[in-house]
Amino acid sequence: MTTKRTRRDRSLRARRTWRLRLALSLLVALAVATVWVTNNWLTERFTESTRNRAQVRLALYSGNVVSELQRASVVPLLLSRDPTLIGALTSGDFSQSSQRLISYVDEIGAASLQLLDESGRVVAATDRNRIGTNLRNAPFFVDALRSNDTVFITSRTEAGAFSFTYSRSITLDRKLAGVIVVGVDLAQFEWRWAGISDAIIVTNSEGKIILATEPRWRGRTVEEALAARSAPSAISRALQATADWGALPPDAYLMGQAVMRNEARIPFRGWRIISFTSYVSIRDRVNAVLAMEIMGFAILLALTFYLLSRRAQRRTLGLQRETAELRQLNARLQREIAERERAERNLEVAEQTLAQSSKLAALGEMSAAVSHELNQPLAAMKTYLAGARLLLQRRRAEEALSSFQRIDDLIERMGAITRQLKSYARKGGDALEPLDMRTSVSGALSMMEPQLKRRQVTITRTLPREPVMVMADRIRLEQVIINLLRNALDATRKVADPQVDLILSAGETAVLTVRDNGHGIEDIDSLFEPFYTTKAPGDGVGLGLAISSGIVGDLGGRLTARNGRERGAVFEVQLPILTQDNKAAE
Repeated sequence: MTTKRTRRDRSLRARRTWRLRLALSLLVALAVATVWVTNNWLTERFTESTRNRAQVRLALYSGNVVSELQRASVVPLLLSRDPTLIGALTSGDFSQSSQRLISYVDEIGAASLQLLDESGRVVAATDRNRIGTNLRNAPFFVDALRSNDTVFITSRTEAGAFSFTYSRSITLDRKLAGVIVVGVDLAQFEWRWAGISDAIIVTNSEGKIILATEPRWRGRTVEEALAARSAPSAISRALQATADWGALPPDAYLMGQAVMRNEARIPFRGWRIISFTSYVSIRDRVNAVLAMEIMGFAILLALTFYLLSRRAQRRTLGLQRETAELRQLNARLQREIAERERAERNLEVAEQTLAQSSKLAALGEMSAAVSHELNQPLAAMKTYLAGARLLLQRRRAEEALSSFQRIDDLIERMGAITRQLKSYARKGGDALEPLDMRTSVSGALSMMEPQLKRRQVTITRTLPREPVMVMADRIRLEQVIINLLRNALDATRKVADPQVDLILSAGETAVLTVRDNGHGIEDIDSLFEPFYTTKAPGDGVGLGLAISSGIVGDLGGRLTARNGRERGAVFEVQLPILTQDNKAAE
């Protein structure tokens, strides 16, 4: 009996599962069919609507072009009968003619007006720069002489654009007196059309493009323009359509982009106007409707799965209560909480120990830095004292006073160094001033003069003639240069012909290069780390480059190092150039 009931339950569950799968499959099929039919129908409808609007725009644009041409066509006839212009051509006095033409421009809306005498020379023009130009070979002048009526000429300029002019000869007693030339401003339509989403071109009777929203298309045929590489402005403005999208086939392609082509006739000399409209607007409108449909089916499908999940949850809720896994999980959580509390206590102890270690390390670093930076002034003071003693023994008191003055300067510098070393662990830049780096280089060399005299070292100094102005602290900058010089002297101690080059250059940044011919750098990665040194114990503590790097960083620059091409090391100090804008900001 139990076996039969179990089989019956299994059969019922199987039939329910198959019914559920069939319902879901039908729902998915219905969604796909609905989206497909909607896509085809809306695409056809919106495409036709877009095409109708494009054709209406072409009719409007064509009317604007014809209206502009017709308005300008009557101007030559009117101006050829102007008594003032005829009188100027007769008398040869054109002092007021240009001003009269300028007054006509705003009234008739022409691009330009020019008055030519019988020899083709421009005697009056709205553009006074053209007065005196000889245009006897210009097509509009030649054709006007051959005709008794107004003639229209389309010619290409040196810039590649097309100019449109009406011209008419001015006769007096059946003799040629001059020619009036009226320029038609059709270029205004190009930048007006460029503000819409369509790409517009106008072709003449020969099929050549004379007006276009893309300047590169002028002078080409439509086929050549479609094959040419379109400029990004034209593509981003009108031709950003997806390739072969939609149910309807595209009319043309530009760089693989599907566009809709519409064409209309301009009732003037066989001209035609053509527009290329992208499918972006159609795609966006169709996608908006499709998105709503897909969202509705997604909500319906989500609701179905939600109901199924709730049903399954009710079945398993009773089996999950008070299970052994829950009790084991509770015990494991308690153990983890206890371990976390112990870890937090250990972390507090470690943080306190680390804070105390950081304080001790800072104290050690500061004391070592003071010892390192004061060794050089103390050595220089010892040298000056010895020199002063000899000078006093030789009764050269004035020269001895000079040595004492230098010792006083060194004492002041030592005080400044101790004050500056306090800023090693924090940002500097409170006492910055405009200074010439050449002065800092000279000051550093003067500071190193006693050591340089004891060593046979060739010092090459290359400085520009013009000042190299930077925003820095003179004492701290000299401190950096002295550290680099000391390292160069130590590196060349065992070299037969020691040489140190100092090169100061100015470009986008001020660069001071200190180069030696010593043994080079062994470990560049650790070079600027505090307490890293390759010197023997007692010769250095490894803080010079670390301090120098921090000073240069505070000044807004950087200190770099590398090995030379053949031998030796090269250190570069790069600082921002102080320009006029920086001075104004300061």
